[in-house]
Amino acid sequence: MHDAVVFDSKFVIVLRDDILFWQKLNVTAFLTSGIVGATPNLIGETYRDAAENSYLPLCVQPIVVLSADLETLRTILKRALQREVSASLYIEEMFATGHDAANRAVFAQYDPDTANIVGIALRTDKKIADKITKGAKMHP
Repeated sequence: MHDAVVFDSKFVIVLRDDILFWQKLNVTAFLTSGIVGATPNLIGETYRDAAENSYLPLCVQPIVVLSADLETLRTILKRALQREVSASLYIEEMFATGHDAANRAVFAQYDPDTANIVGIALRTDKKIADKITKGAKMHP
């Protein structure tokens, strides 16, 4: 049995409850990459199996996945912005683009009140994360 590691921060992803399953998986991957890209110390050590094969390292911190409707997601975004907590954000219109530059172009057309948010990810102090994501529920 290994000792449990306690994190003072919380890594949370909130997905819109009415998007398709494949979209949830896609958005989760993109949002995770944003948080991990901004926080390099979240990446652990290389994995090795019993046959000495090497595998890429993974995120060292557990990720909580929640679900919410569009209005709750907009509220979560506004709370994160008010508290100056950095977040990854994915909007519905990005599903129709094919590359990063197109994603950023369509993203720039919306503000927090009009964005068709399908997912948001953030990592901050546990208590602050809980306050920001209030109203979201554990993903089924």
